[in-house]
Amino acid sequence: MRTVGVEEELLLVDHATGEPQALSAAVLARAARDDPSEETFEKELHTQQLEFATHPQSDMTELGAEIVRCRKEAARVAGDIGATVVALATSPLPVSPSVSTSPRYEWMLENFGLPAQEQLVCGCHIHVSVESDDEGAAVLDRIRPWLSVLTALSTNSPFWQGKDSLYSSYRSRVWMRWPMAGPTELFGSADAYHRRIDDMVATGVLKDRGMVYYDARIAERYPTVEIRVSDVCLEASTATLIATLTRGLVETAAREWRAGTAPVAHPVELLRLAAWRAARSGLEEELLHPSTMRPAPAGDVVRALLEHVGPALDDSGDTDRVHKAAAELLREGNGARVQREVLERSGNLGDVVKECVRRTQT
Repeated sequence: MRTVGVEEELLLVDHATGEPQALSAAVLARAARDDPSEETFEKELHTQQLEFATHPQSDMTELGAEIVRCRKEAARVAGDIGATVVALATSPLPVSPSVSTSPRYEWMLENFGLPAQEQLVCGCHIHVSVESDDEGAAVLDRIRPWLSVLTALSTNSPFWQGKDSLYSSYRSRVWMRWPMAGPTELFGSADAYHRRIDDMVATGVLKDRGMVYYDARIAERYPTVEIRVSDVCLEASTATLIATLTRGLVETAAREWRAGTAPVAHPVELLRLAAWRAARSGLEEELLHPSTMRPAPAGDVVRALLEHVGPALDDSGDTDRVHKAAAELLREGNGARVQREVLERSGNLGDVVKECVRRTQT
């Protein structure tokens, strides 16, 4: 059974107003004082963010429970210094982001300028174990068409600097300002993958290999592929659903590779359009179907994903839970819909943040 790990980036906000707070250093210091061996939390590019990572899990129920535990622990530690955390991929309220102190982040600010300064966005990264870099490269080639569906499921960032962006995932559009981000052409082999990474670093635009922000990549530190297309999800249950589907995609792709099934060769131009459509519409309108790259209702596209990974879900025992969770998400809506509905009721973006704080820790 493949293991899965989840990295989530959370916003630190004022509990009363919902405004982002530049308190990551204080939160990390408090966590270290409580437990010097604690390595769950890390700082991110901006001081208004806090990141945590789960342990690798093969049981998705356990993974979901750990996400909830990590969120609650983050809230507890932040609460000790007068703040709280919220799983929002962008801040609904206006914010002036501040960059964390480190040589790496200072290099990014100096080289990339305003996009780095403004890049206060929170994502969810899924790590799925692979047997080798050869398998990893084969997986990357075969999951490309389906990644936009994961984005659509996760959308949780409709607001930017106090305004409705008209996108369901504006985070993903801000993220695409990085010149090294986005979908990739087919690699064909692990050697070709690593040569391409080396060529990118050799340009001098990137500081190192860890700065390759592909939608999906072979992890540098772990024997995993890392899928990076999702907003941080408002509900822990949505994050668990996406992690489970991601494992299903990786397992399905690996089986196709071992069976000699060639990857679908959609060009990057179409993949970029599919990603844009997912970010714009989320689950509310049409998406581009991964097989045809033509418009189709979001529900039909999600069901096509479930069918695509069906045998892998059956083998891992996840089918019933995934189908139930996906149906509920399509019916009730994800974070983007929740945020807009709260704003429609109250007319106050601070109320949006407060409701999302409550849901973050449920």
